[in-house]
Amino acid sequence: MQLLRVIGFFHGNMLLLSSTVGGGILFVSPKGVLKYSSLNIPVSLSIWAGCGLLNMMNALCLAELATTFPVSAASYYFLKRSFGSSIAFLCLWIQLFNHFLGIGAQSLLIASNLVQLFYSGCPVPELPKKCLALAVLWSFGILNGRGIKTVAQVQTISSLMKMAVLCLISVTGIVLLVIGEKENMSRFENALDAELPDASQIADAILQVNFSYVGASLLVNIAGEIKSPTDTITKSFICGLSIVTLLYILTNISYLAVLTPLEIISSDSVAVTWMDRVFPSVQWVISLGISASMVTSTSSGILSASRIFYCASQNGQLPVIYSMLNDHHSPVVAVTLIIILSSIAIIASDLIYLVKYVALGASCVNLLKMIGLLKLRYQKPDLPRPYKVWLPLIFGSIASSVFLIFMPVIQSPNIEHVFQVVFLFCGFLCYWLQAHLHRHAVWFDIITCYCQLLFNASPSEDQDKLIPS
Repeated sequence: MQLLRVIGFFHGNMLLLSSTVGGGILFVSPKGVLKYSSLNIPVSLSIWAGCGLLNMMNALCLAELATTFPVSAASYYFLKRSFGSSIAFLCLWIQLFNHFLGIGAQSLLIASNLVQLFYSGCPVPELPKKCLALAVLWSFGILNGRGIKTVAQVQTISSLMKMAVLCLISVTGIVLLVIGEKENMSRFENALDAELPDASQIADAILQVNFSYVGASLLVNIAGEIKSPTDTITKSFICGLSIVTLLYILTNISYLAVLTPLEIISSDSVAVTWMDRVFPSVQWVISLGISASMVTSTSSGILSASRIFYCASQNGQLPVIYSMLNDHHSPVVAVTLIIILSSIAIIASDLIYLVKYVALGASCVNLLKMIGLLKLRYQKPDLPRPYKVWLPLIFGSIASSVFLIFMPVIQSPNIEHVFQVVFLFCGFLCYWLQAHLHRHAVWFDIITCYCQLLFNASPSEDQDKLIPS
C-alpha cells in the first residue's frame, strides 16, 4: 500500500492557493509591513512585490528538489540524504512546532472571528472560542483521514471563496481610485516624503510578508501524491504564486485607498475593518465569508504536517505506526497525533506565542535546503533532474536567507534570539534521546499492534524504491 498520485494541475493550484492565502493577507501582514516600513507606502508596496519575486525564486528552487525526489515531505527526505539524520531530525523538530502551534493559532483566529459576530463590541469569551476552535480542528482532522482526494475537493471550494474575497477587495479599491475621490487619493499624496526604514526594519517587514506565503511549500510536502510531478509542481508554483502576488499587491492598494496607514496598524483585522468602511450594511455577512474561507488553512496545515511525519517514520526517526495508511490511503495515525498536539496548543493558548521562537530555525532550514541543492549539483552532476532551476536563483535564495537570519540579530539583538538558538540545541538533544529510545523501547511494537487494529492501518511501501539513487 502507498499514497496515491491523484493531484493534477488544477487541484494542485487550488491546494496551493488555499494553503497560501489565509490570515496573513486578511488579518496580520498588512499592518506589520506598514509598521516596519515606517508607514512609507511606496516602500511597503515595493516589499510586497519584492517578496512575491523572492518567494517565487525560492519555490522554483524547491521545485527542483521535489521533482528530483518526488516523495512525500521531499524537503525532509532531501535534507536527510544530503546532510544526514541529525540535520533531518532538526528539520522535523522545527516543522513539528511550526505546524502544531500554527494550526492551533489558525483555529483560534477563525473561531475568534466567528464568535465575535455574536459579541459585537464586546470581548470574546475564551470558552466558546476554544470550543469552536477544537471543533474546527477535529472536523478537518477527520476530513484528512478520508484521503487527499476528499481534501482537495474541499480545498478547491475554499480557494474559490478566498479568490472571490480578494477580488472583491481589489476591484473595489481600483474602482474607488479610478473614480478619484479626494478622500481615497489623499493616502497616496506626498507618499514619497515619508521616512525610510533601516535594513533591520526591512528584514522584519519581509518576515511579515513571508508569513502570507508560509503555505506555499505544501506542494513539496505532498509531492508523492501529485500526478506527473515534473510538470505539475513547477507549473503550479509559477501560475499559483503569480496570481497570489498580484492579488496581494492589489489588495494592499485597496486597503490604502480606504484606510489610513495608522488605521491599518491599529486594526485587529484589516479585511474586516475595510469591509466595515466600504460595505457597512452587510459587514457581518462578509466577515462570515472571510472566516469560512479561512478554515481550510487549518486543513492544509494538517495535510502538510502529516506527510512530514509519514516520511520521518519511513526513515526510522519516528515510530513505524506513523507511516501506516488506512483504507483511504491516508496516514491517519500521523493526522491524529497532529490533532492532539494542536488541541493542546489551543487549550493552553499561551503556548502559541512560542511560535516566534521557531522563526530562526525555519530560516536556517531553508538555507540548508539551498546549500544542499548546490552540494548535490557538485557531488552528483549526473543525477536525473527532470527540472533544473537556473543556478543564480539558488544563490539569490541563499543570499535572502542569510539576510533574514543575520540582519535582525546584528541590527537589534535581544533575548529572543538567545531563546531561538536554545530551541535549536533542544532539537539536537531530542535527536539523541529518540536514537537512544529507538534502540531500547520494545514496547513500541505492542503500541503499534493496538494502533493498527484501532485505525485499521497497514504498512506502506518504502518511498526509497520510487526515486533514483
